[in-house]
Amino acid sequence: MLITQKPQELINIFRNGGVFAYPTEAVYGLGCDPDNEQAVNQILELKQRSVGKGLILIASDFSQVEKYLKPLNQDQLAFIQPSQTTYIYPARDTAPKWLTGNFNSLAVRISKLAIIQELCSTLDSALVSTSANLSGQEPARSSAGVDSVFHNKIDAILDGETGDLLTPTEIRDSISGEIIRA
Repeated sequence: MLITQKPQELINIFRNGGVFAYPTEAVYGLGCDPDNEQAVNQILELKQRSVGKGLILIASDFSQVEKYLKPLNQDQLAFIQPSQTTYIYPARDTAPKWLTGNFNSLAVRISKLAIIQELCSTLDSALVSTSANLSGQEPARSSAGVDSVFHNKIDAILDGETGDLLTPTEIRDSISGEIIRA
């Protein structure tokens, strides 16, 4: 398993359907190419998570997630900016079910965390983002924590500092404003 501090070292892993861990706003996340069903299924299997729950996509800008979402209204467009909040948007009918799960929506965060901005920009893509843990367990908060849970079961770890949040990002519905996860 590769441990690196350089996002560009993950390009081939990403393009070849690999799975890697990286720091997010509060914890380490597991990520892959959101268009690669096999890679997404590998993450779900590693986490022992049901595909029905759906997944979060993170990106450095809206262009990386726009193809998955129905056209947004003015209120929803206001949320499309770098932040520490994940918003749920109506998904296009063509959005992969391995991302939306049992929903007709998709959770998206345009991250303002520098390392995620750099990673998504380097890969020129959004990423699947789900906490680096077994479902129901505490998420890893360091590269060593990721390694202790997923040792040699993932392709790489992007070593770096997580953001300043103490809990995973808030999730809000982009239409109602309702808080789904505080």
